[in-house]
Amino acid sequence: MTTLEASALGVSGRVQALRDEAAIEPDAIVPTEVTKETQIIAIYGKGGSGKSFALSNLSYMMAQQGKRVLLIGCDPKSDTTSLLFGGKSCPTIIETSAAKKLAGEDVKIEDVCFQRDGVFAMELGGPEVGRGCGGRGIIHGFELLEKLGFHEWGFDYVLLDFLGDVVCGGFGLPIARDMCQKVIVVGSNDLQSLYVANNVCKAVEYFRSMGGNVGVAGMIVNKDDGTGEAKAFAEAVDIPVLCAIPADEDIRRKSANYQIIGRPDSQWGSLFEELAENVATAPPRRPKPLEQDGLLGLFSPEDTGGSVTLVPATQADMRGGTFETKASLEVIYDDI
Repeated sequence: MTTLEASALGVSGRVQALRDEAAIEPDAIVPTEVTKETQIIAIYGKGGSGKSFALSNLSYMMAQQGKRVLLIGCDPKSDTTSLLFGGKSCPTIIETSAAKKLAGEDVKIEDVCFQRDGVFAMELGGPEVGRGCGGRGIIHGFELLEKLGFHEWGFDYVLLDFLGDVVCGGFGLPIARDMCQKVIVVGSNDLQSLYVANNVCKAVEYFRSMGGNVGVAGMIVNKDDGTGEAKAFAEAVDIPVLCAIPADEDIRRKSANYQIIGRPDSQWGSLFEELAENVATAPPRRPKPLEQDGLLGLFSPEDTGGSVTLVPATQADMRGGTFETKASLEVIYDDI
């Protein structure tokens, strides 16, 4: 066997191993009654959809209403808490754990959890690009939180900020393992953010069909320009709109300058008071996710390119000329 053949065989083996791993179904979820007093809520959305903006202001408003709130950033960018802390980044659990391990020390809660005006917040963090799996980082982070006493903490709400456009196991952990009671999706009147929101609904429906308890409580429409696609999506998948945050220049400017607008005395205070109330009371529901054509149907073909038809390619097209089918070289053995 030549070196090239051996290399090709090795690549083929690795590809098959990945396919085998991907084909393994997760363990079935054992239905259990939700008994926790703490509401653990996972918020999902496309990167850049405004999850961190909405969550920072929501958590701040909840704290001003006298609730004990813990905000956990589960995005490898570690930017969930940056607005809450005026643009300052706090040490992540992943990087702190690595540094403490090298020093032979244990991680303490004061190393990774910080507070502002009654809101407690931390970042799980993640690896740098190309240096590890973000999903595994999430799993490691939650394992460390359990060691720090996560299930013994006394909060009214724990808000988890997750990327919705990353589909590996770690990011689906709250849904797949019943780690939260309900999910909220964040989206705008654009196809890509609604595609992600629909995928999250698909994940919830999949695990519900396996006996899971997590449901979708509703949708936060961010940067609402009034065109209505996000509202139409929510109606189509049978989830409520918890709040519509307008595409307003004052909001954009203050958010860019790391200013909290979810204050009771703010111009936008009533908006986040409404959101806090709806998040607290909205029950988890079983969504009705859309197929791709149904999602495209929320938009006009001019906006999405939905009028394009699929034209199959031929072997001649692939070669830029003509193609003739050659006789098979398959060896057929006579019956013995």
